[in-house]
Amino acid sequence: MKLPVVDLMLPLGLAFIMFSLGLTLVVNDFRRVFTRPKAMLIGLFGQMLVVPVFAFSVARIWGLAPEMAVGLMILAACPGGVSSGLLTHLARGETALSISLTAVTSVAAVVTVPFIVDFAMRQFMDSGLSVDFPLLKMVRGVFLLTTVPVLLGMGVKAWRPKVAQRLERPAGRLATVLFVLIVLATFVSQRHVLIDNLGSVGPAAMLLNLLVLAAGFGMAAAGRLRRRDRIAVATECGLQNAALGIFVAANIMQSPAMTVPSVVYALLMNFGAIGFVFLMRSAKAGDTGSAIPESR
Repeated sequence: MKLPVVDLMLPLGLAFIMFSLGLTLVVNDFRRVFTRPKAMLIGLFGQMLVVPVFAFSVARIWGLAPEMAVGLMILAACPGGVSSGLLTHLARGETALSISLTAVTSVAAVVTVPFIVDFAMRQFMDSGLSVDFPLLKMVRGVFLLTTVPVLLGMGVKAWRPKVAQRLERPAGRLATVLFVLIVLATFVSQRHVLIDNLGSVGPAAMLLNLLVLAAGFGMAAAGRLRRRDRIAVATECGLQNAALGIFVAANIMQSPAMTVPSVVYALLMNFGAIGFVFLMRSAKAGDTGSAIPESR
């Protein structure tokens, strides 16, 4: 069963979610890549390389069906979720770093998503993406529904800051609602496939979430980043833009089954994130990382 509303809700909802992210960003958020290179590089390494590598390993070791494995890789290829900044704040992490990482990975998604999906198709289904379709369609779709809305939101903030200020909070709330609706609508439309595969995909998705949260925090600690930065890196690794994963699987790959890992992960990642927030907030406040200055 496929609900027609999903076809309309997905691209429009995703575009608005990315536009709401753009309303919170300024050019300086991207300049932090150069002013705080160590924290940004570790975060980008975790989000753009470690998460896909862990997803590939989990899919192989868990023995996921080919479409489920590719779907998990699609999810892992997506940039950080728009809620990562909020959860980083709740966990008492460096929100600015989280937002910067989300911004950079969202713009880079136009390249990283097609590359990782093509790799996954070759590894799990023995058929890479064709040059004409859906590779070019994927690049175009990801660009139009992620990069362009982010740039439009940034444009509003730069040229109409008062308008952006008025829009930022309600747009953020609406983006959260749209994300929930996208997940629920996809869940309803693909409930039979979800039920059939939940037993295998659910534990794999939860394992991936816990692994990347731990890996992100561990890498940042090994890099001697401040505690607040470690929290931001971990949260960014653990929260993916599942709405983009659903869009790529359903609208570009034309594979309802491939949406399953993104839907399941969207439901489960919040439990992992809430647990991480609780753990960080309950940790001793004395470990702020001030004794370990970040090398720039």
